[in-house]
Amino acid sequence: MNADAATPGGYLTPAVIARLRGLELRARTVVSGLLSGRHRSVYRGQSVEFAEHRPYAAGDDIRRIDWRLFGRQDRFHIKQYEEETNLRCVLAIDVSRSMAYRSGPLNKYEYGACLGATLAYLLVRQHDAVGAVTFDDRIRRQLPAVTGRVQLANVLALLEDSGPIGTTDVKLLLHQLADELRRRSLIVLISDLLAAPDDVVAGLEHICCRGHELLVLHVMDDDEWNFPFVENTLFDGLEEPQRLLADPQALRANYLAVVRRFTARLRAVCLKHHADYVPVNTRDPLDVVLSSYLSGRRGTRPRGVTPA
Repeated sequence: MNADAATPGGYLTPAVIARLRGLELRARTVVSGLLSGRHRSVYRGQSVEFAEHRPYAAGDDIRRIDWRLFGRQDRFHIKQYEEETNLRCVLAIDVSRSMAYRSGPLNKYEYGACLGATLAYLLVRQHDAVGAVTFDDRIRRQLPAVTGRVQLANVLALLEDSGPIGTTDVKLLLHQLADELRRRSLIVLISDLLAAPDDVVAGLEHICCRGHELLVLHVMDDDEWNFPFVENTLFDGLEEPQRLLADPQALRANYLAVVRRFTARLRAVCLKHHADYVPVNTRDPLDVVLSSYLSGRRGTRPRGVTPA
């Protein structure tokens, strides 16, 4: 990553934001959300009928509080209406131990947090709703998707207070999100996806079959994409206490073939469900990754970016 990109603990930088000026994250499919705005509505007609209540969250417009309900329950709730249709986005960020690997300035979690922080900024600037989830083998932290500048601060605080700790269970996370999210949303999965391929695919398909839009940012270190090792190397398990002394030149061809098969399978399942799959190398400039993806998203077909 270049020198003016984010550093650990500062996941949102003016230099990256400046290079993304004019770009937006737009819903490709029909969505349901929070504000009457620029995204296509899943609802018909011109009514703004009441749909449901949800608990008040920091950053919500207090004008939406149902004061009559507060009088009965002594708790704040927000009114939601059927015609409120701006984008709802949930950032799902992997905090498993494998995300701590680095061969450059940032480890995979730090790079993924920069991606999440920048997308959150773009969404808040568009007056869209953004939420965040951190996960390993369970959900660690969770913010509901709401609008407002306060929410951006909440997302940044969550990212800065999190870090790689547990083992990965992408399947569990995606099944849980699919079951919990009651309204159609854009789910942005930021992970190295180091889990059983069948489990990863099953989770992705569950999200898509529930009607959610999906963007997969598959973040891996340059070492993992290209396996540049030459001398005999002692490899440590990323999430398991295992070690292997091996000749990397004897392993390289088979390793890269496995990576190619896995990414091809991920790309195929995403294409099948009209989702986006973007493989990301942590040595790629953050603004280049996002501007390439967001520019391509203006079209109607899912796309992928091959890491350098």
